[in-house]
Amino acid sequence: MSAQLTIVKPPARHTRWSRVFLYVFLTFMALVWLVPVGSAIYAAFRPYAETQKYGIFSWPRALTTQNFKDAWTQGNMTHTFQNTMFIVIPSIVLILFFSSTMAFAVSRFSWRFNVALLLLFTAGNLLPAQVIFQPLFQMFKATPWPDLLSDTNTGSLLGTKIAVIIVHVAFQTGFCTFVLSNYMKTIPKELGEAALVDGASVSRQFFQIIMPLCRPVLAALATLEFTWLYNDFFWAVVLINQGDQRPITSSIANLGGQFFSNDNLIAAASMIVAMPTLVVYLALQRQFIGGLTLGANKG
Repeated sequence: MSAQLTIVKPPARHTRWSRVFLYVFLTFMALVWLVPVGSAIYAAFRPYAETQKYGIFSWPRALTTQNFKDAWTQGNMTHTFQNTMFIVIPSIVLILFFSSTMAFAVSRFSWRFNVALLLLFTAGNLLPAQVIFQPLFQMFKATPWPDLLSDTNTGSLLGTKIAVIIVHVAFQTGFCTFVLSNYMKTIPKELGEAALVDGASVSRQFFQIIMPLCRPVLAALATLEFTWLYNDFFWAVVLINQGDQRPITSSIANLGGQFFSNDNLIAAASMIVAMPTLVVYLALQRQFIGGLTLGANKG
């Protein structure tokens, strides 16, 4: 038998140069994103007098954690963190529950207005918050509400954390419904038909069949929603007029003075505020990546 000779052609020169250019571009973009973050972390561990005298990129004469201690106490972060959790956790639970039930209805059943209702939910995300905050402000101001969790009872829904929760649920449910409905469409309908033959009700199909299969995408949405709601500053400032009721993002704004701002202190406060989102992402990293990629492998 004669041996067959295989000739391997070398890669084209333009292919190599394009890959080199891609690596250089990605490295440059990564540095552009990481330099501000690294500078903030570097400044958070240095005294303000030192960076003021020698510059932020100078060699450190001393490293300290005093900025973190001062940021926690001066920003009253224990209280503001509790306010944030009071807003974020119920909002995420309600958003995922309402969006999953809506996605189940429009994706697993065929009825006249299911597509129109899905488009209506999705179109709600196109409204910018700066346009509709004034009507919402007046609506919440005219809505009576006995705030039992606050010492200052304003008598209306405006100025309460419940108002912020309502806004978050209303705005984020549309996006989550869109994502969940697309994911639920990839689940074979034969599962529901088989459960229906076995006598399973609609609610049992939803809780025992569909929802367990949607755990990856629910984890991905929970991670995204936690990051977005936790970092929200606009609605908290617009709807809550009491400073002690605002979330943790307002702590950074409270650290800045009118004529003087300690940039090192603000950098330390930023690192503290960013820690919960990093913890949530690291805890749900596998489910988050799986939820983003699993739907792409189906269809």
